[in-house]
Amino acid sequence: MTGTNRSALNVAAIQQASSPDKAASLATSEMLIRQAVSEGAQLVVLQELHATLYFCQTEDTSVFELAEPIPGPTSNHLSALAAELDIVLVGSIFERRMNGVYHNTAVVFERDGTIAGIYRKMHIPDDPGFYEKFYFTPGDASFNDGRSGFTPIETSVGKLGVLVCWDQWYPEAARLMALAGAEILIYPTAIGWDTTDEAEEQARQLEAWVTVQRGHAVANNLPVIAPNRVGTEPDPSGQSAGIRFWGNSFICGPQGEFLARADDRSESILHAAIDRNRSESIRRIWPYLRDRRIDAYSDILKRVRD
Repeated sequence: MTGTNRSALNVAAIQQASSPDKAASLATSEMLIRQAVSEGAQLVVLQELHATLYFCQTEDTSVFELAEPIPGPTSNHLSALAAELDIVLVGSIFERRMNGVYHNTAVVFERDGTIAGIYRKMHIPDDPGFYEKFYFTPGDASFNDGRSGFTPIETSVGKLGVLVCWDQWYPEAARLMALAGAEILIYPTAIGWDTTDEAEEQARQLEAWVTVQRGHAVANNLPVIAPNRVGTEPDPSGQSAGIRFWGNSFICGPQGEFLARADDRSESILHAAIDRNRSESIRRIWPYLRDRRIDAYSDILKRVRD
């Protein structure tokens, strides 16, 4: 962490339902952010695409009208909130980068409202009900200045390893953030159930989602913040029953221990005090990064080891 203050960092994850009305969704986000700050939060993290419904259930060119540049109306609104409330804030924007190039972008705002950095979602899914490849260009493997696309964002509360949703299934992404000095892994998320799946399958999917992210915490000795949305959102095409977003937002410590967890239905503010010294202490007794056999991993760069 920057500076000399190594006391606990008070973090909050916002779990909310979203509205077809962007202004209404942002009003809900603002209300929950203000409450989180009144309860002591210094770092607040919003879920993926919190200003809109999850529009990727169908492929519809009119949806691109929702996209915004950065800076733009939504980022300016979140910037002003961060400055007013003196917090570091992680938001999510459907970004219009240029004509025909759109991204699923996390934006980190510093306490003075400036943009500390952005992260453009790198892994883009394309599954029934999650047609993201139609809308989102993957983030660049490297920025124009040569930095990796997996670069932590420097803030006054530390280096934030911000990733987005589908990235959470990839240990490579978490490890690259950790190797670049990330002090917290953050996964804004929009994930839920096909409402026609059997309860046993729904339970397996949820447990897999939680377990893999706790695994990234353990393998990298880092805390994880994972806010997800709640509510059932209909399929605009009527071809399915829609998605019931499963909530279960959580914050865990660097051994995967739960610090806070939400239910699967309620709008919630999760709070946790993250010990800024804990990752260092754990790495001294479980030095995974020291023992990596980097000389033996070259095949990881192959698509398949035929």
